[in-house]
Amino acid sequence: MTAPLHDTTAETAPVDPALGDGKDSKSIEGRSLGRIAWNRLKRDKVALAGGAVVLVLIVVAVCAPLIVSLLGHPPDQHNEDAIDPLFQVPKGALGGIGPDHLLGVEPGNGRDVFSRIVYGARVSLLVGFLSAVVAVVVGTVLGALAGYFGGWLDAVISRVMDMLLAFPQLLFIISLISVVPNSMFGLTGTGVRLTVMILVIGFFGWPYIGRIVRGQTLSLREREYVEAARSLGAGRRYILFKELLPNLIAPITVYTTLMIPTNILTEAALSFLGVGVKPPTASWGQMLSQAVHYYEADPMYMVVPGVAIFITVLSFNLFGDGVRDALDPKGSR
Repeated sequence: MTAPLHDTTAETAPVDPALGDGKDSKSIEGRSLGRIAWNRLKRDKVALAGGAVVLVLIVVAVCAPLIVSLLGHPPDQHNEDAIDPLFQVPKGALGGIGPDHLLGVEPGNGRDVFSRIVYGARVSLLVGFLSAVVAVVVGTVLGALAGYFGGWLDAVISRVMDMLLAFPQLLFIISLISVVPNSMFGLTGTGVRLTVMILVIGFFGWPYIGRIVRGQTLSLREREYVEAARSLGAGRRYILFKELLPNLIAPITVYTTLMIPTNILTEAALSFLGVGVKPPTASWGQMLSQAVHYYEADPMYMVVPGVAIFITVLSFNLFGDGVRDALDPKGSR
């Protein structure tokens, strides 16, 4: 008699250590595009450092009154005791830096530099963020309409973008802000100037993102999933908001992070030229303008606001570059 045959497959088949024995192995989970981008961004230490600095700046701007009450003096307060009455310069070296004035005081009036830097962050970030929001909203809407519908609408929007890109926007902003009244939209003084700067900077910024959105829309509208939705009877509004717009979030996010530092520099330039916010409202560009008269005696008046602008713009650029690399499907990181 022959021995009965036994199935030895289960005894000899190798077991994948990654899968285990099938009893307590973890199920493989799919990763969304957002999670893949976050995992890429986490590996970029430089971008994370830039993002951390940006978060700190936002917290400083939001909590400016609390920070100044703990570490500084009111930004408009004149501290005559910190000024030499004869030469009208701060007492002590490096612009009067000391325990009572962490970054020194301004010559002549004795205003605390630390407090004005903290409150200046509010103006810079407010103009940078809100003008970017205006540009993104207008640019996304018009760029998507031009790219999807094409024809005469595309031609008109594209020519408007070309005209605005060739327009000397800085000169126009200077001339416009110089003639605006002190009371408008229910606002007065600094509120009027901030509103005008936000609207004008955003208006001249939308063609840049509009061209990017238009180009992406021209490519996406020919994709298979758009054709499939159209063949199933989907309307134009559904295709725009459900099929195209979600796929435009990545380039819009990337360009927004790179647009904010440019807007901050524009606000600083306008304040430096004297057409931005007016004293006593604190602004980094305004502080640089005032430091021109004193930098030869003490360069700290120019170094402190200059370093604040440099760190802010650099942090946004590093974070924006990291976001761009993380959202790039062809990236190697």
